[in-house]
Amino acid sequence: MKKIIAHVVSVHSGSNDDLSKEEHPSIQIELDGVVGDRHRSFERTTWEGDKQAEGTTRRNERQWSAVSVEELARIQSDMDLNEPLTPTDLGANLCLQGINELSRLPKGTLLKFPSGVELIVEEYNPPCHDMGKKLASIHTSRSGEKLSSTAFSKAAKLTRGVVGVVEVAGTVNAGDEVVVELYETPSWLQRS
Repeated sequence: MKKIIAHVVSVHSGSNDDLSKEEHPSIQIELDGVVGDRHRSFERTTWEGDKQAEGTTRRNERQWSAVSVEELARIQSDMDLNEPLTPTDLGANLCLQGINELSRLPKGTLLKFPSGVELIVEEYNPPCHDMGKKLASIHTSRSGEKLSSTAFSKAAKLTRGVVGVVEVAGTVNAGDEVVVELYETPSWLQRS
């Protein structure tokens, strides 16, 4: 199994109406998600464009979200932002460093933290229009031009990070090392 060693730059939780989250020194993670976070639950309601019809109650595959320093820098550059783009702006629970293509981690990848916390990647987190509108209202471009509400969606395509579920509960701290075990199809499932 291929492993990547990365670091937790910052941790966040919150249930703000503007989708942002506050930075904390540590976050407590339970089997249903991050304590104090708007996405904490075993289930969620679907929205337009989801896998099921809008309004369907389904399993919550978005108990936590993560972004990387490397991908935030790319989005910031592509949007030509005057100010840094932060994990707080994007409403992420974890900001990691050392995973160049975090958004491309395969489903089933395991993130392991020193406290014993284990998080499983479910999917890439696509950029949403509401987040784009919010970012256009709080950020400015270096050129001084007003950002369009679609600037984020265009810049963050395949670089918005990942979402997933909790496998093992515990505490994650800013500064923690994280071992990323990339999912590989087990040999017993492969045909010879």
